[in-house]
Amino acid sequence: MQFKDQIDFVSQHIKKNKLRVFMTILAATMGTAFLIILASVGFGIQDTLRSEILDNRLVTQIEVYSSDIDSAKAEEMKKLNHVKAVVLRQQISLSQQSTLDTYSNSGTLVVSEFAEEQKAGFALEKGRLPENKYEIVVGSDFAKNLIDEAEVEKLENQQSAEDSTTEGDAEIEMPHYEGDLLGKEITYELGSLETSELYGEPIQLKIVGIAKEPAKDFMFDSNLYADASIIPELEAIYDRHKPKEGADPLFYSNLNIYADELQNVKGITTSLKDDGYSVYSISEELEQIDVFFLALKAGLIFVGTIAILISSIGIFNTMTMAVTERTREIGVMKALGAKPKLIQRLFLLESAWIGIIGTVIAVILSYAISILANYILPLIVGAALGEEDFNELNITFSIIPWQLVVIASAISISVAMISGWRPARKATQIDVIDALRREL
Repeated sequence: MQFKDQIDFVSQHIKKNKLRVFMTILAATMGTAFLIILASVGFGIQDTLRSEILDNRLVTQIEVYSSDIDSAKAEEMKKLNHVKAVVLRQQISLSQQSTLDTYSNSGTLVVSEFAEEQKAGFALEKGRLPENKYEIVVGSDFAKNLIDEAEVEKLENQQSAEDSTTEGDAEIEMPHYEGDLLGKEITYELGSLETSELYGEPIQLKIVGIAKEPAKDFMFDSNLYADASIIPELEAIYDRHKPKEGADPLFYSNLNIYADELQNVKGITTSLKDDGYSVYSISEELEQIDVFFLALKAGLIFVGTIAILISSIGIFNTMTMAVTERTREIGVMKALGAKPKLIQRLFLLESAWIGIIGTVIAVILSYAISILANYILPLIVGAALGEEDFNELNITFSIIPWQLVVIASAISISVAMISGWRPARKATQIDVIDALRREL
């Protein structure tokens, strides 16, 4: 019997039992769709968390923690393989004040090598990076923290007078600098951390750049960023005023290493740990998340597979009924010389056909449900929580990657074939004489 004839044999039985076959396909579709949708939730949540972690952050950054980090160790780390940049940032640990006209700011001065900062991708909102020791870049919130103390005192006195005649506490809006900072010169001074008194040795610094806003809304950046060439002058001022005994260091440091590629982060991290450093990188966080979600997705697929196994009962019953109803046809085929393998193949084709059609419909249905879920669920959750902007958040509830489709399809079709194997095997064992004696 040719393959075309085998297909005709299968299709004839399906046409005779449309309703039963339809219900069997529906059961297979529901089982497969349940598996895909359930597992897609795991993929969606994982993608949301990964996006949240990686959003506006350098995935190649490795943070190094050590109590004795200095420029010499930073230079050694530059020699590591696949290292693009080594950024040693040293922050002033004393009291500080920056003054522009009548406005003042207590932001921290951060000293770094801008040649390395540029390699690491120091982001500017406008302007440029410093080119000498008297040029600086200021944080995006530096202007908001430039406060006119006299105006603040006047507003506080006015507010106190109003509070005496009215009820309620209205928040005072601090009068901050609202002009363009680029090109402005500020006066920077160091002071005692214990007494907050300034040393009286000001340094004139020119603002040549404004740093880009931090990735997160809750982050605040009012720092000043200067080139490492200013360190000797700062140390000289500190040496003239520091206590003779028990003096705290002028700087406290943090070191970030930037790999050339994401896949090289783990190798650099391992090398640093072997050298005794405590390190952190996003890749380690992502690795832990991926392991967790791998287990979660495996569990969801297992639960979904149970639904497919339940639907396989319908396929088994359908194929068993098919063998019973076609006993005489099987007897005729055997009498005409049909081999058991051919008979078995015919019934396996029918069970496979049910599995394939059910899987195709399930995949199409799953993608439709996934799209609707990602559109409708944010609206529902936002309405339930009373947050109008919830639907604008970058939250994905369901993602169906092609790997999930392949896994679900393989499980569904395999289960359909296994469900049909026993009835197909039974068909090959039918006695020819008994089969031919049956009434049509």
